[in-house]
Amino acid sequence: MIVDEDDERRSTRKRRAIVEAATAAFLRDGYRGTSMDEIAAKAGVSKQTVYKHFADKERLLSEVVVTTVSEASDPVSDEVRNLQDTGDIDADLRDLARRQLATVMQPRLMQLRRLVIAEAGRFPELGRIFYERGPGRTIDVLAETFERLAASGVLDVDDPPTAAAHFNWLIMSAPINRAMLLGDDGPPSARDLDTWADGGVRAFLAAYGGHNTRLPAGGKTRARGGA
Repeated sequence: MIVDEDDERRSTRKRRAIVEAATAAFLRDGYRGTSMDEIAAKAGVSKQTVYKHFADKERLLSEVVVTTVSEASDPVSDEVRNLQDTGDIDADLRDLARRQLATVMQPRLMQLRRLVIAEAGRFPELGRIFYERGPGRTIDVLAETFERLAASGVLDVDDPPTAAAHFNWLIMSAPINRAMLLGDDGPPSARDLDTWADGGVRAFLAAYGGHNTRLPAGGKTRARGGA
């Protein structure tokens, strides 16, 4: 079977346009307030073309979740893996925390998180996709990285998944709760990024800093092998 590359490229462009139009519509009007007719019009394609790519509105929303969350989590996961070669875990964790916050706190991602939570009762699969592609994936990669850093003495970690969850939520919980409950979708200021990142890393290293860790100013080393 001969594949027409021009047709394939056109199909890819149309699919991308549909997903972009759907993302804007879902985030603005919610799931119930968005119609496939509206999406087709905004994407510049026929309604038949929309259904050719996506069988129904739920599957289209699922694609929006996968695309949007993956765009944010892909670079975060790569940066976490780079920690394995750290020469200064304190500085590198702070840099990671700032970038992670700046990525996750994007208005579009906050709006999507709110939409998925609102629809979780009807479409629990959307919540699972968001979690597995987003925070769940980050925690898994952090756990793998922390385990390797513990082996080299950079961290003192007995339970890498728990340590990963602690790091993630020491950094993320306050700003995400604020955005979710107060509806504040504006990007965080540089000062707020510093406050959340530095405070979270300081608390994390106080609990998990290893014998090769350079603690932040004011940090205290823990006795190893004693009370």
